[in-house]
Amino acid sequence: MAMGAANVIPGVSGGTIAFITGIYETLIDSLKSFDMQAVKLLAGGKIARLSKHINLEFLLAVFIGIAISIISLAKLLEWLFENHPVLLWSFFFGLILASVFFVGKTIGKWSVGVFLMLVTGTAIAAGISLFNPAGENHNTVYLFICGIAAISSMIVPGLSGSFVLLLMGNYMLVLTSITELNMVVLIPFALGCVFGLLAFSHLLSYVFKHYKEGTIAILTGFILGSLSILWPWKNEIYLKDEYGNSILRHGEPLVQSYQWFIPDLSGATLVAVALMIIGVLTIWGIEKFAEQKNGY
Repeated sequence: MAMGAANVIPGVSGGTIAFITGIYETLIDSLKSFDMQAVKLLAGGKIARLSKHINLEFLLAVFIGIAISIISLAKLLEWLFENHPVLLWSFFFGLILASVFFVGKTIGKWSVGVFLMLVTGTAIAAGISLFNPAGENHNTVYLFICGIAAISSMIVPGLSGSFVLLLMGNYMLVLTSITELNMVVLIPFALGCVFGLLAFSHLLSYVFKHYKEGTIAILTGFILGSLSILWPWKNEIYLKDEYGNSILRHGEPLVQSYQWFIPDLSGATLVAVALMIIGVLTIWGIEKFAEQKNGY
């Protein structure tokens, strides 16, 4: 459910939650197990062996939790974004700030190569925040591609599937389609998610097993770089035409980029900082819970 909540927020990664709770490798390996052997077991009616092969009990627990969380939180988060954006961004900034430490500390051995991977990951994630969002697109093939891109980003700690959707122009389209159960949008998007999940999990599993330290370093960099996206105090810069008029899409101005700033010290700022601290403490609590569950 925590992964589902994270994936609804642009800039927050469900993969980060999976990583700091200690289920990341199990999740990737379980997704990778959807292979030809799984197809043969299914075709042969060997359901018990199939269930064990794909770690079905684990996957059901994770994805049912994600689905429940996304469906139940979509409307609430939509309202919070419209009415209290700074407070919401502050809480999630604290979440991700703490995640940098807890993910980074799992790197067992530092080297020049590992450090360069950290810097590379940070630069990539920070650079993504400078891209201009595209316009909304209802095309079925484009929705399928959005599903692939969003789910691939979702399972990488520090890269937000929701923010990728924001850049591709279809974040609000998918979010409102979830609340309204618009299957014309959701079906091609979901098919893209399934395809991307199965394909990308094989690549992640391979690099995780063969280049573990470097992989964790670049993932930590992704998380660190995503902080620029989450900074609560920013002004939206809207896309304008040659005459200086805002370009509208379905009656709403299109955001081109953001202008970050340091806030004045006020009561509202202190509340936002307090929410940042609560976000940090939330991740600390999740980490301690994961340590107890894993017996260390």
